[in-house]
Amino acid sequence: MRTAALRRLWPLAALLLLILAIALAASLAPVVIQRRVVEVFILLIAVVALYVFAGNSGVLSFGNVSFMAVGAYVSALLTMKPTAKAVFLPGLPTFLKAAEWPTVAAALAGGAVAAAFGLVVGVPLMRLSGIAASIATFAVLSITYVVLGNWTSVTGGQNSLFGLPIYADLWAVLPWALVTVAAAFLYQETRSGLMLRASREDEIAAEASGIDVHRQRLYAFVLSAFFSGIAGVLYGHFLGVLRVESFYLDMTFLVVAMLVIGGMRSLLGAVLGALVLSLITELLRQLESGVALGGITVAAPAGLGDAVLALAMLLIILFRPQGIAAGRELAWPFGRGARPIASDKASGGEIR
Repeated sequence: MRTAALRRLWPLAALLLLILAIALAASLAPVVIQRRVVEVFILLIAVVALYVFAGNSGVLSFGNVSFMAVGAYVSALLTMKPTAKAVFLPGLPTFLKAAEWPTVAAALAGGAVAAAFGLVVGVPLMRLSGIAASIATFAVLSITYVVLGNWTSVTGGQNSLFGLPIYADLWAVLPWALVTVAAAFLYQETRSGLMLRASREDEIAAEASGIDVHRQRLYAFVLSAFFSGIAGVLYGHFLGVLRVESFYLDMTFLVVAMLVIGGMRSLLGAVLGALVLSLITELLRQLESGVALGGITVAAPAGLGDAVLALAMLLIILFRPQGIAAGRELAWPFGRGARPIASDKASGGEIR
């Protein structure tokens, strides 16, 4: 009985130990490397948050970065000092001008508002399926970008918003990364998660067996929005400055590429995608900045990183549609075989 429980929880325990090991190794490294690892953990939270909905439902969402933006701006408005708000946001409503919340409370508020936003837009959107649902989520991203970019009195519009407390260091972000991964794993093991994956395999059969597909998708969408909001909160307080442009196409492409390349059908795939793509993008960033070789500096063409990511995603979709993890979780080390997250009858991991 105890062995069965350990075997069931092993995929989660192994991922948490991996994240802890990376954090401990980074704590011994220079500050520059620590900051890069912090950014990686924030992206990991965003990718795992996307996995909660897209991985379990089979519907790829392009709108999760809009929840990151909402969470980031809510936390910024609640934590910035009143003097900073008076300078950068003179038209801010009175009840927000004096607000100065603790960072954890503001982060939870940012995630909660993002989840509420996800609930509002999810009620109609979750009745769609396949490409139509994905396009609708992209419409949400575009609308959010336009609204935040023109709501000058509250967000500063297209101007950069300065004055955010910078607290998202390694030990502030690590607990959120662990909680997000644990929440994603526990959700996929619940009855609701199992029903949602059943609808991913065959929506018509799932509905015929009594599963309310729309409701199950909405549950996952709201949970995904909450943790996406948390990722946005941490990203804002990592940079110390907010720009609407930071939560649009570039971030969307990066998060989606990480999930697709890692494998959107398993939590292992989401984590591996975030870690592996972060390493690759960092190496490409160094190449673009220039590398000294024998007294000369060799630099790769600008934009090489985006081109490589796009090519990698294309190759994965063509030759390994289930991603690096192939739709499986980490294997129990004292037995044989990897633990699949869904039946082998699946649609080959294709994006629907």
